[in-house]
Amino acid sequence: MSALSRVVVFTGSAGGTDPAYLAAATAVGTAIARAGLGLVYGGGNVGLMGAVASAGRTAGGEVVGVIPEALVDKEIAHHDLTRLEVVADMHERKMRMAELSDAFVMLPGGAGTLEEFFEAWTWQQLGIHAKPIAVYDVNGFWDPLITMLDNIVAQGFIAPRFRDRLIVASDPDELLEKLAAWEPPAAKWTVPEDVA
Repeated sequence: MSALSRVVVFTGSAGGTDPAYLAAATAVGTAIARAGLGLVYGGGNVGLMGAVASAGRTAGGEVVGVIPEALVDKEIAHHDLTRLEVVADMHERKMRMAELSDAFVMLPGGAGTLEEFFEAWTWQQLGIHAKPIAVYDVNGFWDPLITMLDNIVAQGFIAPRFRDRLIVASDPDELLEKLAAWEPPAAKWTVPEDVA
């Protein structure tokens, strides 16, 4: 069982074309707060990232934003938060978000969202952390990604245990249940098949 206190949400600084994305961000932010968990995110007040943060605050939750100094104006820093931390750069942002959280959740987003997700998932595989990572799917948005990941496993580039422990959910309650029940896989290079 994972002991959760705070959850990082990676998501877009845009809203996307489907209103379902905004609804999902709002639902996830609300659910995290209502579960008594803190929410950590990229600190912006735009797109889905702004929506998830505002929903968490509206539901009475702790919301911590972490934003690089260069993006305070561009991503329009959210000032109705429990705390906004301004850091030097993107690398420091990701490190600080990871330090503050016990789990990672990826909602719909673009290149930055994917980059944050893949770095956190790689860190899990290397044993840098043992925290759950979830893909929150909205209307099949992440289906192509899941198909690609399954192919990478089939082609021998990711061990099946890492794909098996990657959470995929499309409902806030299901997401929180899976995060709480998650057990970490053995880190890379710690089982015989990794070095075969």
